[in-house]
Amino acid sequence: MPSATALPAKRTPLRTCVGCGSVIAKRELVRIVRGEDGSVRPDPTGKRPGRGAYLHADRPCWDMAIKKKRLERSLKSTLSAQDAEALSAFSRELPSSGEPE
Repeated sequence: MPSATALPAKRTPLRTCVGCGSVIAKRELVRIVRGEDGSVRPDPTGKRPGRGAYLHADRPCWDMAIKKKRLERSLKSTLSAQDAEALSAFSRELPSSGEPE
């Protein structure tokens, strides 16, 4: 009989990137949230209330998610022109996949 019991390994929460479809640790993705008022915006803290979707922190995933309407499908909402422009502006600040972070 063992004297000390081993604690179970802590599980890492996984999420799927809406842009490319890869499954990765939640902390490595940026959350996009649709709020109660219907506005869609980035949620870097990951704590805002509302329906969320996750994207890699690089421009190609964001561009693909917006262009192919994957983000709209995931959030179950249509993006207004204002929201789409705000998300595009946020994505321009992110590195491309080829650039160092």
